[in-house]
Amino acid sequence: MAALANKPLFDGPEWNFELIGRTYEAIEEIGVGEMGLNLYKNQIEVITAEQMLDAYSSIGMPLMYRHWSFGKRFARDEMMYRKGARSLAFEIVINSDPCINYIMEENSMTMQCLVMAHAAMGHNHFFKNNYLFKQWTQADAILEYLAFAKRFVAECEEKYGLGPVEAVLDAAHALMNQGVSRTAGARRRFDPQRERQREQARRDYEIEIYNELWRTLPNAPPKEEEERTDENRAEQRALLLPEENLLYFLEKNAPKLEGWKRELIRIVRVLSQYFYPQRQTKVMNEGCATFCHYEIMQRMYEKGLVTEGSMLEFAHMHAAVVYQPGFNEKHYSGINPYALGYAMMRDIKRICEEPTDEDMHWFPDFAGNQDPLGTLRDAWANYRDESFVLQFLSPKVMRDFRLFHLKNDADSPTMSVEAIHDEQGYRKVRRALARQYDVSQQDPDIQVTDADLAGSRRLVLTHYVRDGILLDKEECDRTLMHVARLWGYRVRLVEQDAATGRKIREHETLPLP
Repeated sequence: MAALANKPLFDGPEWNFELIGRTYEAIEEIGVGEMGLNLYKNQIEVITAEQMLDAYSSIGMPLMYRHWSFGKRFARDEMMYRKGARSLAFEIVINSDPCINYIMEENSMTMQCLVMAHAAMGHNHFFKNNYLFKQWTQADAILEYLAFAKRFVAECEEKYGLGPVEAVLDAAHALMNQGVSRTAGARRRFDPQRERQREQARRDYEIEIYNELWRTLPNAPPKEEEERTDENRAEQRALLLPEENLLYFLEKNAPKLEGWKRELIRIVRVLSQYFYPQRQTKVMNEGCATFCHYEIMQRMYEKGLVTEGSMLEFAHMHAAVVYQPGFNEKHYSGINPYALGYAMMRDIKRICEEPTDEDMHWFPDFAGNQDPLGTLRDAWANYRDESFVLQFLSPKVMRDFRLFHLKNDADSPTMSVEAIHDEQGYRKVRRALARQYDVSQQDPDIQVTDADLAGSRRLVLTHYVRDGILLDKEECDRTLMHVARLWGYRVRLVEQDAATGRKIREHETLPLP
């Protein structure tokens, strides 16, 4: 056991703000000074259990516009928490600059220490340095944009009524996963002054073109779809179709949308894009934070800054975080991202320091390099879940997790074992697991492929079907109603095989009144 060199920072569960400040300084000294973490400035906020539930309901953001779904989520989570059916997270961390860390006042001091090491060090470093977050998010602007969004939605509710605003937000929320541009283009920084000028320009234009006579014209029946002409095809080229970002296309091209509705769609689209990197890095992000809190707590114990009693409490909570239920246990819900991420990062440290012959064969680039933290910092910066698993998952971790590959074809009455623990099997298991973390494979590939703005105004979406997996008809029809509400005219969705182009099924809906 390492000699204890310093007096413990705390002894017991009680905490105060001065103690949290001193403990954070000790954590930062280890995280930044010894581990080489690169951080945003941290802002630690202590909140109650009810405030934590409220943060849950508004998707973890400190500023959020009003929407009925947030209240519904709050009521459900609060009921389950009061009945003991679920516990609360010990922390929430916001990808912003400064990085906001919420810790619960009900936590013991040991837990506050663990949480700060986990969130203020691990998550903070990952947010600031991973290429996806650097490419897609503006940490120093998101809070200002959310303040603008909250204020704008409130103004719309006051001016146009709660019902119309909720209808637009409902439709936009239903399309959030299809409101992402997956290829990075030129990204303009959020500028509040520019946003206000743009919205004022829209309002001025509406006033300028308004004419009371248009209200007296009778509604014309919808025209049948006209045969496509060269002029129509040129229009499609001008729209840059196909377009994968449905919310972007509707915001820019929906014929009937008023300016304020387009702005509401844009707000939801910006939020969807903000969360896109988090959906791709759950294993890495949580694995990085868990690895950091473990290393920091161990180092604090070695330096005599925490007691053995605190370490026992820490060990209990850490084991709960990285616990992987068996597939036959009642609460099994797949692979725990904390468990897999932490296990892989501990394994990378082992391979760097004490490699086996198997490790030298599988990972010649870094096995035995004696620089585990440098290797991990490089991985945290340059990979996402899919590529991280594909490049760094070792045979040892696959054996520890007892992973193998099953094929379950819906057309076959039996399942078959496709890969076991041998040289070829390890590679197949690794590829299959990596594919499960590829967001582009999880979300249906739906694109805008045709839009007739000059004739019938019908919008055509195409779902490129992979592995024969079609959309659920009931869910698809409900979502198409939301698309039609925003588009204002008929919407058709065609499901076709991605490999052969063969049409499989069609859905069509008329716009809601």
